[in-house]
Amino acid sequence: MKDAFGAPQSLLVLGGTSKIALATARRLIAGRTRTVRLAGRPSPALDRAAAELRARGADVRTVDFDALDSESHETVLGKIFAEGDIDVVLLAFGIAGDQERDEEEPLSAVRVTRTNYTGAVSAGLVCAGALQAQGHGSLVVLSSVAGERVRRADFIYGSSKAGLDAFAQGLGDALHGTGVHVMVVRPGAVRPEAAAGAAAPPLTAARFAEAPLEAPPLTTTPDAVAAAIVTGLRRRSETVWVPGSLRVVMSALRHVPRPLFRRLPV
Repeated sequence: MKDAFGAPQSLLVLGGTSKIALATARRLIAGRTRTVRLAGRPSPALDRAAAELRARGADVRTVDFDALDSESHETVLGKIFAEGDIDVVLLAFGIAGDQERDEEEPLSAVRVTRTNYTGAVSAGLVCAGALQAQGHGSLVVLSSVAGERVRRADFIYGSSKAGLDAFAQGLGDALHGTGVHVMVVRPGAVRPEAAAGAAAPPLTAARFAEAPLEAPPLTTTPDAVAAAIVTGLRRRSETVWVPGSLRVVMSALRHVPRPLFRRLPV
C-alpha cells in the first residue's frame, strides 16, 4: 500500500494513547486510511483508543511497545513492518516530567530524556530503516516549541525536545532522495479539547489573568495539530508549526539576548 498524494492507507502510531495521535488517526481514517497499529504500553486507555478507531471503520490492532526498552525496538517494530507496508509512522510518545522534582531527583530527569530523546532516536532509526527498505512512507515526529528556545521553567523537557528536533531534521536530510519523507511538527502548548458539542472557551485577556499556565498565548488543541499534520502530509512539508504564527514568534525569541530572555514572562 503506497501513500498516494498524501492520502495514506496505513498508519503506525508510536504512543498509541496520545491525544494528538488519535486526533490525527481519526482524520486519516475519514480519508483513505484503513489499517492502524497503535503501539504503546498495555493499558485500558490503549484498548479504548483501539475500540474507538475500529468503530470508525479501521482495522486496528494494539502492539506492546515501551519507549524506554530500546533493545526491543528492532524486534517489536520489525514484526509490524513484516506484516505489510506502512505509509505513515507517527512518533508521538513523550513525557513532560515535573521540573521541580526532576531538578531534585536526577533519575527522574533521566527518565524524561530517555523517553523523549533516546527512545525516540532508537524507534525513529528502526522505522526509518524499514520505510527506506519498502521505498516509501512518511515519518512524522512530534517535537515541541519548547525545544526552540529552552526556558528556565522546563529546561529538562525542553532540552529533550531540542535534541529530538535536531535528530529528526538530520534524519530527514539523511533520507532525502530515498522516497522517505520526514516531517517535524512543532506545536505550542496544547490544551484539552472542549467536551463534545461544546465550544472551546475563548482565550480572553481575563482568562489568561485567571489561569496563565492553563492557557498561555498561542495555545493550540490536539485536533488543530492533527489538521496541520494531515495538511503537512499532503504537501510533504518538512516542518510544521501549530499555530503557524509560532514560526515568526520563535524566530524573534531565538535572537533575544540571554539576560533579557531570562526576564521575559515565557
